[in-house]
Amino acid sequence: MPKIEVNEEVFYTLANRRWDNRDDFEEALSCAKAELDEDSDKTIPPAERVLKIELNDTNRPDLWSTAGCARQLRIYGGAGGIPNYSFFSSPENMRKPREKVIVETSVQKVRPFLAGFIASGKPISDAALRDMIQTQEKLAWNFGRKRRTVSMGLYRIASIQWPITYKGVDPDSVSFTPLQWDTPLTLREILNQHPKGKEYAFIQEHEPVHPLLVDAQGKILSYPPIINSADLGAVRVGDTDLFVEITGTDMPSVTLAGSIMACDLADQGCAIEPVLVEYAYATPFGSSVTTPYYFQEPVFCSLSRIETFLGEPLGQEECIAGLARMGVKAEKACSAELGEAGKTEGIRVYPPEYRNDFLHAADVVEDVMIGRGLASFTPQRPRDFTIGRLSPITAFSRKVKEILVGLGYQEMIYNYLGCRQDLVDKMRGNGSRIIRIANPMTENYEYIRDSILASLLMSEAVSGHSAYPHRIFEIGKVAYRDSTENYGTQTRQYAGFLTVDRDATFNTAAGQLQTLFYYISRDYEVTESKDPRFISGRAASIQYKGVSIGVFGEVHPETLENWGLTVPCIAGEIDLDAILV
Repeated sequence: MPKIEVNEEVFYTLANRRWDNRDDFEEALSCAKAELDEDSDKTIPPAERVLKIELNDTNRPDLWSTAGCARQLRIYGGAGGIPNYSFFSSPENMRKPREKVIVETSVQKVRPFLAGFIASGKPISDAALRDMIQTQEKLAWNFGRKRRTVSMGLYRIASIQWPITYKGVDPDSVSFTPLQWDTPLTLREILNQHPKGKEYAFIQEHEPVHPLLVDAQGKILSYPPIINSADLGAVRVGDTDLFVEITGTDMPSVTLAGSIMACDLADQGCAIEPVLVEYAYATPFGSSVTTPYYFQEPVFCSLSRIETFLGEPLGQEECIAGLARMGVKAEKACSAELGEAGKTEGIRVYPPEYRNDFLHAADVVEDVMIGRGLASFTPQRPRDFTIGRLSPITAFSRKVKEILVGLGYQEMIYNYLGCRQDLVDKMRGNGSRIIRIANPMTENYEYIRDSILASLLMSEAVSGHSAYPHRIFEIGKVAYRDSTENYGTQTRQYAGFLTVDRDATFNTAAGQLQTLFYYISRDYEVTESKDPRFISGRAASIQYKGVSIGVFGEVHPETLENWGLTVPCIAGEIDLDAILV
């Protein structure tokens, strides 16, 4: 979970309250689903004290900063009400600012989206600069998936000549002096020599065109998402006018990150001036967008849904008041106004400019619950008496597990989420079945696995020092796209197995599979399989009652190479749900 370090004096000032008791402070932090990880050292001067706070909600990147976390506590405590950020544009009200950024077609296939604004009027203190850098890194690392989808840059406006141009260039044709460096380097040299270039080279090194930000005189601001220039990109304590830009590959994420930073700086007393971003191509928000930009859609939630989730009937006014304590605007509404059949009373919720986590009615209910206060709900004893028992698929899975253990396999347990590189690219797949999470907080857990085999090979990739043979298996859930289902996906119980040995062959796997099916008393057939994960002619599809329910065979050499494996592997997986009946 994200952890932030905040200056105690600045935090208490922005929260409009001081907490002298640790227990009271931790109770106040609960409205942000946060907790105090480490209290400040009371022996040092108040202006230098640091609080360490752990955030337990990865869906709220707006809380990953001093101003954002303090804002939530301030609003919840009733100080000032819901803030009004008048500098935002929207689809209905697109502002026409005086400064602009021109985005050329050359970056469309590399890093196509940008948001920006100007913050001025207040000298940047040392504590404020540290917090800005922390917020920049937290958003870029966690929310931006190690800068791949979102990265941020800060610049001194005094030396910038507008308009700014965002374009793609040959990485060997342009050079500049990056931050923390004394001599000019080309973009490719930055990736090979500069510490930040080496750290983030994986984002750009394989691209023929690399993004660059330059002003009207051709001066370089930065090489997104790698490093700022040592000239225009070196922000110092005392600067009063800053240009903040965010670039990335996902426009809603880029726009939201810009909105979060703009609201944070506004809360700290800066005047925010929007910037016009003109694209040479179409984007989800149009070809001309003024940022900060409010793009969130209102969400309707019925009172009956709220009662179902919370167990108590709540009125519209009560729900609206609870949401207001969370900084969320809401109004009375009914389903008929939305064109739905019937007339169900509810509330229409307008997400704050800095939030984009209202994906479902359950998200609305959660804020109503926290806003009203968990202690306000009357505890109730369970009214139904039930006796638990194993589901048929669990009992069957345990039987399969016992058989595989008897065959010499060791059980493994893995995460159901992973990254595309592991679940698709390394497995020689095309990703047509895999499910991507709509709002992942990190690229390592961006996709839901559609097979167990990648997990097994991941373990083998770090087990080369162990004596052979290796035999491992897992029984667990997989999910994949299926247009015949109501929600477009299916979740199934799979058994996957992997044997690694110099003498492992197709016949080895066939014999083990035959033993397994003998002990579970099922008949099966095999047909040739063209699964790209396996060697052609040495892989078979498992057929049960005329339906394919699995695959096994010798793993393809390219797949082994992708995982860094040098010993032959045989593997297979079976849909246990399909053979349960």
